[in-house]
Amino acid sequence: MGFLTLDDLGDVSGLRVLVRCDLNVPMQDGSVTDATRLRSFVPTLAELSDRGAKVLVLSHFGRPKGRDAAESMACLAAPLGEVLGRPVGFVADCVGAEAEAFVEAMAAGDIAVLENTRFHEGEVANSADFVAALARLGDVYVNDSFSTAHRSHASTEGLAHVLPAYAGRAMQAELAALEKALGAPVRPVAAVIGGAKVSTKLDVLGHLVAKVDHLMIGGAMANTFLMAKGVNVGRSLAEPGLAEEALAILAKAEASGCIVHLPYEVVVAKDFAAGATHRLVNVFDVAADEMILDIGPAAVEALADALKVCATCVWNGPMGAFEMAPFDAGTVALARVAAGLTASGQLLSVAGGGDTVAALNHAGVCEDFSYVSTAGGAFLEWMEGRVLPGVAALQRD
Repeated sequence: MGFLTLDDLGDVSGLRVLVRCDLNVPMQDGSVTDATRLRSFVPTLAELSDRGAKVLVLSHFGRPKGRDAAESMACLAAPLGEVLGRPVGFVADCVGAEAEAFVEAMAAGDIAVLENTRFHEGEVANSADFVAALARLGDVYVNDSFSTAHRSHASTEGLAHVLPAYAGRAMQAELAALEKALGAPVRPVAAVIGGAKVSTKLDVLGHLVAKVDHLMIGGAMANTFLMAKGVNVGRSLAEPGLAEEALAILAKAEASGCIVHLPYEVVVAKDFAAGATHRLVNVFDVAADEMILDIGPAAVEALADALKVCATCVWNGPMGAFEMAPFDAGTVALARVAAGLTASGQLLSVAGGGDTVAALNHAGVCEDFSYVSTAGGAFLEWMEGRVLPGVAALQRD
């Protein structure tokens, strides 16, 4: 099964095109603090506008309970216009007579942001009536929002069943990158998985051990695996109640021929604070009053050696407490290795998740990876092997 893209969309001059984006961006005092996500929609919106369509942007913002002026899309029209380099209008509702009249008055090539879809209960409920009301505004539906594709909502999934549906350029690029990373990857494949808790990524780890050749576990979640194997991790963040699940994942990995890499050299400290007194130790030498806060240089080198024999890498999560020095060193060093291998053409690298993007930006290599997804929950669910409703609705036999 495949999906249609803008390349399959014929003459759109004068047509009303509903484009599902994700304008749920970070803001402070009414201003966008990070426009990365907005910029990702420029190719689709600009192309449709240039081709003469009436471009109508659908999105949610926050989690409003009914209409809430604090979560109106009105404040997003101007920032979107800035990254597009052309004016963007605002429609005070996303359904109804007022919205229909506004759309009717638009000229070919105009772009407008519709009001927050979550102001209506029918959005999250994916109600047929609300889907029909949205559909009355458009002739064509384009989904360009992979980050909301794990939601079976009216604007993310329902519309694809009642209007001709296409993947936008950002969605197209994301799906292509993910297919190369885990769908039909060039082997060997490595997965670098970090973060604080095993509990949030049990399904991810369980799915990946049957898909990849090397599973590199870091961050605090590695502590749970070490503890399950009988290692004393001192006061390190860990989840003792998940020891059995951790051992089951290790057993599944062994049965699947997947090599699991756990850190054997770590950076420890008695205080969880920037610049705290710390020391480098073998993982078996962690004192009872110490916490593991990063992987050590030898552990980085071992992971780097494994990456050098791989052709594909999927990355989600940091290797340590990257938010504070000196416990960012392991994540930064390994990220730079992956970036260097990517630059030399040896490695296809795909990364995603909020903390991951922040960590790669911190390491100064975000632009050097083959593809970096801004999706959070959707990226994680994809790594778990789940069907994403917003993607499934676009698929055609």
